[in-house]
Amino acid sequence: MPTRVHEFAWPDRVVVGTIGLPGARTFYLQVRAGTQIVSIALEKQQSALLAEKIDEILDQLIAVEGNPFSVPTSTPIELVDNDQLETVQEQFRTGSMTLGWDPTTAQLVIEAYAIPDVDADDEALDEDGADAAEMLVVRMPVGTARAFAKRTREVVDAGRPTCPLCGDPIDADGHICTLPEA
Repeated sequence: MPTRVHEFAWPDRVVVGTIGLPGARTFYLQVRAGTQIVSIALEKQQSALLAEKIDEILDQLIAVEGNPFSVPTSTPIELVDNDQLETVQEQFRTGSMTLGWDPTTAQLVIEAYAIPDVDADDEALDEDGADAAEMLVVRMPVGTARAFAKRTREVVDAGRPTCPLCGDPIDADGHICTLPEA
């Protein structure tokens, strides 16, 4: 099965952002290099976990004895990106993701795989009638990764507040607690 790979080795921009109101937001991982822009949809939980794991890897690298990499402990101010998403054309919806470290380039590597686009009767096919799959590969230096994780946490946290009693999200039009039975 041929896989269409969208690869970014040194992106100009890599961010998570949303479209829509809290409670009905769609999360996107958007990457740009020059004029090439790819936007993939992902779940809020995927976004939060990605930010958490990026920080974990960076913190582990700092703790390595004799670490040759200059890993920032906080977000470099010059890498803060609070701009809106650029024009979004969803490339695919993310299924599984992997996160790794490439010591040869001192970059974090995100791989995101599309959920197969399967109709009720047919598998997804490319122009030649062959099975088609897509993935995104993003390589980013440690400072960019730290800034990416910070922004992603802020975007995730900007959603609906949670109820202090039941822990469910509070909608703008109200909330009825569903307390667990004792």
